[in-house]
Amino acid sequence: MTYSLYITATEPGEGGLAVIRSVVNKLKDSYEKVGVFRAFVNGEGTADPVVKEFDGGYGTVRAHYAEDELSAMQTVVRQYREFVRHYDAVVIVGRIDGDPANPGLLARSARTAANVGAAIAFIVDPQNRSADALTSYLELAREEVALANVPLVAAWILGDPDQLPQLEGVEVLTSGDDDRVPDLLRHQLKTTTPLMFESALMERAQSQVRRIVLPESDDERILQAAAIILKSHTADITFVGDREQINQRAEELHIDLSAAEVVDPTDPAYLDRYVPEFVQLRKKKGVTPEQARQKLADLSYFATMMVHMGDADGMVSGASHTTAETIVPSFQIIKPRPGTSIVSSVFLMLLKDRVHVYGDCAVNPNPTPEQLADIALTSAQTAQQFGVEPRVALVSYSSGTSGAGPDVDAVAQATRIAQEKAPDLPIDGPIQFDAATDPIVAAKKMPGSAVAGRATVYIFPDLNTGNTTYKAVQRTSGATAVGPVLQGLNKPVNDLSRGALVADIVNTIAITAVQAQH
Repeated sequence: MTYSLYITATEPGEGGLAVIRSVVNKLKDSYEKVGVFRAFVNGEGTADPVVKEFDGGYGTVRAHYAEDELSAMQTVVRQYREFVRHYDAVVIVGRIDGDPANPGLLARSARTAANVGAAIAFIVDPQNRSADALTSYLELAREEVALANVPLVAAWILGDPDQLPQLEGVEVLTSGDDDRVPDLLRHQLKTTTPLMFESALMERAQSQVRRIVLPESDDERILQAAAIILKSHTADITFVGDREQINQRAEELHIDLSAAEVVDPTDPAYLDRYVPEFVQLRKKKGVTPEQARQKLADLSYFATMMVHMGDADGMVSGASHTTAETIVPSFQIIKPRPGTSIVSSVFLMLLKDRVHVYGDCAVNPNPTPEQLADIALTSAQTAQQFGVEPRVALVSYSSGTSGAGPDVDAVAQATRIAQEKAPDLPIDGPIQFDAATDPIVAAKKMPGSAVAGRATVYIFPDLNTGNTTYKAVQRTSGATAVGPVLQGLNKPVNDLSRGALVADIVNTIAITAVQAQH
């Protein structure tokens, strides 16, 4: 594990670079490989004084941020993740001597720190402020960065002040040579931001490329997403459809799909293998070869058979088909993984500053307590697979033992079963949504809980609650809902919302590719 800390000056002043130097020197006493990463640079990156002095890495130029914050942050996260692999400890440098003091500087620094998973520390010029005035100043600054869920862990006060400010939970220092410096880097964040999630997702998919089949080749969003996936070498792509039509549409959209494979669903080379296998799979239903051919004329069935037969590693569909049209073939053909009692689904909810997992919001109307427990455990595995530390809340209209009734009792039973099966996994329930997500409410309703106020995986008692909640959160908070991601199948098949954006489809293809690696 690489330890890191984001250090930034709060306002114009001199002496910040000296702090960075002494911090780096102190860290070399505790860590073999210490790196310096500059989040944003002025002009040419290699000419930046911090990058040049420490032979460091950098994210992007400040002009990029001014032009497009999302794109700039994506670049910073990508560059940082590549850089950090080579070091035991990394000092991330924000604003420093000579940098412009732009409006919203601390908020930007906090968002950047959150996206690279680091706590933050300030370099402060006292500017003749009294200790009380400095304390008030730091309180305000801490509140600003807290909006991005980033803790302030230290503040370096420049010069030789007569009296230091006092701030609970914040180490106040006057020198980077302080022995407390190595411990400051251990305040790693426990949340996963959407940009961290997406960056890690693409890296995982690219590390072991898998082939994903897309049966909806007549949808331009699918074609555009496939072009992005192919260009980034995130997955190999197979379309089910007509090559001439796909090439013509790609030319009209000005995208390159030349690396994609195209399979004609009437091709005897496939049907001669698929028909007898489908008959065998559905023999208990008395399916004849002619009925099998009719079923396989449905592109969802054909693409699902490609996955079953090993001609593709996973499938993504649903941009122009219903959820049932996408997932029913997978139940009939791919079937549940051995040892899995129930196939379920989750949505990966990309909120403003964190990623949560919601299940089951698409498949099972009224799971039993035993099934609900299995959904909780499978959803925790999915969360962990995609870099979200699982803390599982089984949601109900009552918290703890405050309420009673058949619905609450069922959730309580499911919680006990899940806890017995995975005693080392943080699981709690029944718990109300507000107590699961809000630390202040949690302290009142569920004191002492390892999950309350910190939940990352939310398990809903039935489909009505789950589907309603995910859509309410998505539409009122601006969150991106990626999914439903199916869990418990032998091979990955994932559904898309018919309103999916190109970015949603890209994420779902990458998720499916990662699932296919296991």
